[in-house]
This record gives sequence, C-alpha cells and structure tokens, in this order.
Amino acid sequence: MLSWAFTLSSSLRVISYLPTMWAIQASGDSSQHSLWTWTTWLGANLTMAAWLYEHNGQRLNRAALANLCNATMCGGVIALIAVHRSWPA
Repeated sequence: MLSWAFTLSSSLRVISYLPTMWAIQASGDSSQHSLWTWTTWLGANLTMAAWLYEHNGQRLNRAALANLCNATMCGGVIALIAVHRSWPA
C-alpha cells in the first residue's frame, strides 16, 4: 500500500511542475520565481537520487527514479526562468 501511495504521489508531483512552467512560458514573466529556490530543489532531488542509488547497491529503484524525474522538472523550470530573464521584454 505504501509503495503505491509513493508512486501515485511522486507521479502527481512530477505533473505538478507543469502549471508553473506553462505560466512562465505564457506570460513571459519569470520575476516571481526564484532561481535560487529552484536550483536548491534541483540539487536536493539530484543528491537524494544519488543517495538512494548508492544505498540500493548502485541500482536504480523507483524512489531514485522519482527524484530524477523531479530534478528534470526543476531543471526545466530553471531553464524557462533563465530564458525569460535573458530575453528583452
């Protein structure tokens, strides 16, 4: 039961990044989003995935994969923030 709850909540978490990404892209305004915060979350997800991988006999398990997916989505938000901050208004 706990395994399924983790899988469901992790899947929803990955999807939950999309509204932020759509809002930044649609408005072209990333001023309300902190690069520092998103970079911290990216680092937290990457290091947790690495920790899980290492403690699982260097095998990729569901939890490590979920953290890698979250890191990827954080990277996408970071990219959108950076692009919209570098484009002229």
